[in-house]
Amino acid sequence: MKSSRTITAFSPLEVKRFIAPATLAILLGMAIIVLDGALAKPHPNLSMMIYGFGGILHSLIYSTILAQSIFFREKLSWSYSITAGLMLGLLPYILPDRILELFHIMVVFGVLGVTIVSGRLQAWTTLFIAFFVSLPGNLQQFRIPEAGLAYLAPFVISAFAIETYVRIKQTTQQHIQRLETINKVSRRLMLSLDKSQVLSILNATILDTLEADSYFVGTLKGENICLDLMYDEGEFFNGTELPLEGTLSGWVIKHQKELFLPDLRQPVQLDGVEVRVIGKEKASLSWIGVPLKAANISGIMAMASYQPNAFDLGDLELLSSLAQHVTLALENSVRHAQVEEQARLDSLTGVYNHGYFLKKLAEQAAASISSKTPLSLIMLDIDYFKVYNDTYGHLVGDQILTSLCDIVKCHIKHGDAVGRWGGEEFIISLPNATCEQALQVARRIGDTMAQLRVEDREQKTIPVPTVSQGIAVFPAEVDEIYRLIDLADRRLYIAKERGRNQIEASTSDGSKMKVKQTRQAGSAPRSF
Repeated sequence: MKSSRTITAFSPLEVKRFIAPATLAILLGMAIIVLDGALAKPHPNLSMMIYGFGGILHSLIYSTILAQSIFFREKLSWSYSITAGLMLGLLPYILPDRILELFHIMVVFGVLGVTIVSGRLQAWTTLFIAFFVSLPGNLQQFRIPEAGLAYLAPFVISAFAIETYVRIKQTTQQHIQRLETINKVSRRLMLSLDKSQVLSILNATILDTLEADSYFVGTLKGENICLDLMYDEGEFFNGTELPLEGTLSGWVIKHQKELFLPDLRQPVQLDGVEVRVIGKEKASLSWIGVPLKAANISGIMAMASYQPNAFDLGDLELLSSLAQHVTLALENSVRHAQVEEQARLDSLTGVYNHGYFLKKLAEQAAASISSKTPLSLIMLDIDYFKVYNDTYGHLVGDQILTSLCDIVKCHIKHGDAVGRWGGEEFIISLPNATCEQALQVARRIGDTMAQLRVEDREQKTIPVPTVSQGIAVFPAEVDEIYRLIDLADRRLYIAKERGRNQIEASTSDGSKMKVKQTRQAGSAPRSF
């Protein structure tokens, strides 16, 4: 993968600063030509004077209009480069031998000026025109090697000047672009509180800014590094995991240091570390990794290339700067997610609160209709809980509530949900579960609750309250979530009216099912 890294043009003010020395040198040269022509004996040399004044006018127009206006520069740059080449090429025919060396100086500064304002291609055009126009009048100089070399010297120097300036310009613009990239991405990341959005912004930034065949962002999870973003030559391998121990990424995370490996054809001098291939089955030959470290984040950001020496210290600096902003953004997204999660949960039991459970249930109901699968709902209530609180105290009552929620979580799947509906009333949603399957879950909850061991402050075992449950199924029995809740709630109260510690449900054939929970031997009796 090669990014679309472009080098933007200098602004008019920047061009003015660069062009000023070259313009001054050309104006001085033209002034010398005018002065020498005016002082020529026995008569002033009109050709030199006209040429000199024309060159001064040409340079002033160039430095004040073309150089400082992007519009005129784009429209007239080729015209100027051609006329500049012709004027430089005619100079040896006009200058007397005593100041012929001025031609050499003018070629260098003239070509350099065209390079600064118009660019590489126009500068080379100016140089070739100047060379071929001036060559016929200087062919005799090649009879003497020293004279031939002297003639060629300004053209060779100009060629090196063109390429040197272009490379300096590219390097400067790359640094400017990197700073602009960091500023731009930092502003965007500051506005993002979502982890996936942070990774999406980062992915677009690396594609547009850096030249890398692969790159990834990984976060530490236990003893493994999960690659939340993994790009390798046109394909994504998000979710790939690699071990912390014995890997380059693990070394960066453990030592919290940047790692710059320009040529992986050479052995990696890191104890216990081996180079591993991830993504495509193709070994990288250049690799850079920088750590990500914050209160809730520990990870790595890395990029690689299939070519050796593909990166420089500027790439490392940019990656390191991006990593700092990405770390902050990921940390903010984690904290925001934690805050959002806390807002969804009941503060005591850690299950969903009333409001969020309704939202979750609505999403599950929509998925149930779309996939044409059942959604079962269990409404659960702790029997005689007020009496239990009055008898054993609210601290024991809180322990019962949290223990019950832990029991429920043990008997439901990842896609299920449990919420606190009221004080001691809870609601459980079971996507893809039939009434019979929901009944099995309800039984297990009641049986496990009966085996719960609770102690008071004196470490004496106290009885555990029973639970009553009502089950309803969507959309087989009702086709709207509030009616579903209402049906499950009515069945809960039927179970309580029958004596509590029971489950009220309806089988697939529509017949009523009444299940009485029984305590297993050895469990404490209800005596409050």
